[in-house]
Amino acid sequence: MVAIRKSFEVGHRRKFLVVVDETAECDRAIVYAAKRAERTNGVVILLYVIAPGDFQHWLGVENIMRAEAREEADNCLARAADRVRSVARTDPEPVVREGNRADEIVNLIEEDADIAILVLAAGNSTEGPGPLVTAIAGKAAASFPIPVTIVPGTLDDEAIAALA
Repeated sequence: MVAIRKSFEVGHRRKFLVVVDETAECDRAIVYAAKRAERTNGVVILLYVIAPGDFQHWLGVENIMRAEAREEADNCLARAADRVRSVARTDPEPVVREGNRADEIVNLIEEDADIAILVLAAGNSTEGPGPLVTAIAGKAAASFPIPVTIVPGTLDDEAIAALA
């Protein structure tokens, strides 16, 4: 059970959570979250999750692979943070986790009672909106702990700014 959100209590700010990856639609979610955070005096949390199981090697190799994955995560988050700052007057909070993406999203929401909205963007592929949108908007939707905003991947920055 997830704790009651505290984002509107004194000393707290509403946080918009964006899961960062290298997909084109991720940028749509970043822009929407940044605009919403700017307009509501909120904060954007940028979450990058390093997949588990990629480090099952000898200790030296495992350490190198883990360091490379962390460097990739930091670089991806730096680009995402720059994008947030380029579209809105707000500074994001970067977070790196290692584990199953869906589990780490829920864990972060449980740990930070100011996270009030998960912002995702749907891909434009004929294969569907993307695995994360499918997972969260599918079976997990009924029990997900906070509202989820799904931004259409076809919207440009101007359209997103008009909606956010």
